[in-house]
Amino acid sequence: MKVNLKTLSISLGLSRTTVSRALNGYDDVSEATRARVRQAAQELGYHADPTARRLATGRAEAVGLVYPFGANALGDPRFGEVVAGVTEGLGAGGLDLFIVSARPNAELETYRRLVDGKLVDGLIVARTLVDDPRVRFLQERDFPFIAYGRTNSEQPYGWFDFDNEAGARAATQRLISFGHRRIGMVSAPLTLNFAAQRRAGFLTALREAGIEPEAQLVIECPFDRTGGYEAVRSLLELAEPPSAVLVDNNIAGTGAFRAIGDSGKIVGADLSLIVYDGVPADVAFPRTVTAVVQPTGHASGEAIAELILGAISGREPCAHRLVQPRIEPGDTDGPPR
Repeated sequence: MKVNLKTLSISLGLSRTTVSRALNGYDDVSEATRARVRQAAQELGYHADPTARRLATGRAEAVGLVYPFGANALGDPRFGEVVAGVTEGLGAGGLDLFIVSARPNAELETYRRLVDGKLVDGLIVARTLVDDPRVRFLQERDFPFIAYGRTNSEQPYGWFDFDNEAGARAATQRLISFGHRRIGMVSAPLTLNFAAQRRAGFLTALREAGIEPEAQLVIECPFDRTGGYEAVRSLLELAEPPSAVLVDNNIAGTGAFRAIGDSGKIVGADLSLIVYDGVPADVAFPRTVTAVVQPTGHASGEAIAELILGAISGREPCAHRLVQPRIEPGDTDGPPR
């Protein structure tokens, strides 16, 4: 027999309102009563109607992540790992993750629909921009969110990010220590905050070593494999090409790795290569690309889930976490010939 709220209330000798509020964790019901109700619900096999529960609590029991899939996100294995971590972390808190596909350059409209329609309890802002209207919109609406990456903002906000500047600086210092002086960099669009930060770290390391950056060696390209391929090919066609290249993301890095091979040059010997987040093993085989590595995408996703749960509850609406990257040596960099 299906146990409903009325049956559960009668078995406990409590009103349906008290049982409902106990099951939904309201503070006006004592902890002892809440524990008693939860135990009875488990023993009797009671499962709340999700629609009724959402109407009662006014919560959607879900977090949204709006993503412009025109940005080749499905081809990024790290994105899938992050999503898996967020999903697991939210699941432990009783929430689902909704991934909402948005038209490129029209994300803000989707944000408005989600917030105005109360379709989610909080939002994760992915791939933050240097100047991000999505963050400003959520701040104006006082809506719970966590930014996956930092942005310029006069108001405090919650975020999870890596020390992008430190990672690029360390990678560049490694190449300089090998004796490289003509070092190229391939960047994602510099409107993306991580790309701007990594570019800054690269330039800082060069100047600290007394090397004046050359504009022709620093290339901004689309955030995809083709962009990385074309950028490295243009560097190799210079009259005086670089002896080493740093690529600031794994998507373009895959194209960069292919471009070196197609040029007939030997990666690690003719041209040193370091890629942020590395290049997938099946693409680089039998080589291992030297990488700036960060915690696994799954661990990052779990951290983001913890932060958004804190923002939704109101306990820590502006909590943030900065994670340090490290260099993982491979066999694609070394002293110049």
